[in-house]
Amino acid sequence: MVAKTPASPAFSRLLTLREQPLTYPKSLVELAYEQLLSMLVTMKIAPGAHIGIEALSRDLQISPTPIREALTLLEAQKLAYKIPNVGFRAADLLTGPEIDDLFEMRLLIEPKAAAFAALRSSQEHFDALTILSDNMARVAGGEETDYAQFAEGDARLHHLVAQASGNRFVAQTVEGLHVHLHIFRFLFRTNAPEQALQEHAAIVRALLARDADAAEGAMRDHLEASRQRMARALARHDVATPDREGSTPRRIDSSERCP
Repeated sequence: MVAKTPASPAFSRLLTLREQPLTYPKSLVELAYEQLLSMLVTMKIAPGAHIGIEALSRDLQISPTPIREALTLLEAQKLAYKIPNVGFRAADLLTGPEIDDLFEMRLLIEPKAAAFAALRSSQEHFDALTILSDNMARVAGGEETDYAQFAEGDARLHHLVAQASGNRFVAQTVEGLHVHLHIFRFLFRTNAPEQALQEHAAIVRALLARDADAAEGAMRDHLEASRQRMARALARHDVATPDREGSTPRRIDSSERCP
């Protein structure tokens, strides 16, 4: 079946400064990207599994060229990587210790970045955050492609707050982590989007009010809540059991959602 183009544009791509111009019609690359992002975030393509371009081309009815372009974009986000003479593979899941280290790092940087953003942000950044929050609200709780777009939007929101801090080193550090989408791979089909929306709203409200203390607290609360959701997901052995041969791991259904 031909993959259907989403009705609304995808969120801004989180690309490196070394991004090269697309060499194939953009609409097909975007379509391939959105489908691959959904498959990676929801682990229909298992962590560490080989990504067969020819098979995807047949399944999605898209020629191999835009699929390769899309995989290059996903490689920039560290969701896939290329092995010379072998091809692309899906990135492995983060380990428990890596996730602990990650949240320690984020808690050191992002709350203070939010405080700086409340005091220093331009109206342009505020407008972008407001629009992004509204877009995320429209896709929260949707289907798998919507879930992947929500995850991408979450990454974009954190990057925007870091950029609004006015400190380029903070912004580069947050963007360099490239971890938000990996986290959502663990949380697929939990109630994280609904909870995260409320937490994001508190951050945006504090920023719009230019309340540095409230912004710092709201970001810290959001990160702590995300850390707790992650801990619950990691404690559930059925969240994901990666299969190196590429089969899809079992995922929790709606009756098994985290509280």
